[in-house]
Amino acid sequence: MASFAPHIYHGPQVTKEDLDYADLAVIDLSKACDVQGRAELALQVSEAMRTHGFLYVVNHGYTTTQTERMFDIADVPFSGVDPEEKHVYAGRMKEAGSYQGYKPRQYWHIDNGVRDQLEHYNINRDVTKRQHPEAVRPLLGEIEAFARHTHFNVLHPILRLLALGLELPEDALVNFHGFSAVGETYVRFMKYYPRSQDDEVKTNNVWLKGHTDFGTITVLYSQPVAALQILTRDGKWKWIKHIENALVINVGDALEFLSGGYYKATIHRVVQPPSDQQNCTRLGLFYFCMTDDDVKLVPFAESPVLKRWRPLGVSGEGEEPAGLAARWGKAEKRPNV
Repeated sequence: MASFAPHIYHGPQVTKEDLDYADLAVIDLSKACDVQGRAELALQVSEAMRTHGFLYVVNHGYTTTQTERMFDIADVPFSGVDPEEKHVYAGRMKEAGSYQGYKPRQYWHIDNGVRDQLEHYNINRDVTKRQHPEAVRPLLGEIEAFARHTHFNVLHPILRLLALGLELPEDALVNFHGFSAVGETYVRFMKYYPRSQDDEVKTNNVWLKGHTDFGTITVLYSQPVAALQILTRDGKWKWIKHIENALVINVGDALEFLSGGYYKATIHRVVQPPSDQQNCTRLGLFYFCMTDDDVKLVPFAESPVLKRWRPLGVSGEGEEPAGLAARWGKAEKRPNV
């Protein structure tokens, strides 16, 4: 498919405010190219996902120029499509449980009568799965290439490191995440818009309430507007810092199930940006990863780590099994946001 050059998206400057940032591990993914490197990284990744559930990744294979290009593309479904056409391509989250297409602004209630001011456009990793707005169509080849890169050069290497952290075969988790399999893995473009001061007061500056993601791994391409916070194990909200051309990766509920709770899905939220960014829109570029639909979300009973960690049984006494991935991912009560 021919390439198309959309308008250039000009992101804001990084905040100069002194924020209380979370102290997250920074993983150099280029070191995962050999057995020894993966063994060393597996220890770092396993510890990070047990303590914070979040980490940064650098040297992931995309240049700064390639990442900037994807942010240009990410803005097109919002700035290049009129409201009437957006309505035609709206997602059917409540009816079908699928997140493909648009989520319009004011879809969710935040607090005290205030509804959200974010919209997103979701594209299945198989970009031919459904039709797209006219402005997006010339970009589908690049979007598919982005999905493939993130799936094979980011998701799969991270899953191998997480499997090694459980002392499982390297591909134990990779085998659950086929690119061509049926499932709800998708690219998401997301845009937050500034709100009125009255809305900020009513919601205590919260733009999106604390939640966990329903999938296995979420990949966020770092962007400069500070707004994302995680709830640390000591009960404090801490900011996620922008690192140029880095990825922010976190554990979702499905991976917590598969690891018997060893890897924890961390609660996170979005709040009003600091004062020097409060009039900015916040553009997001994501890859939400879910297992294939036929995967049962039950712990790896054969993991030596889980056997040592929970000697009385890795599933946990009294815990309810999650069932099939398709059922979990399509539950309306579990929005991936």
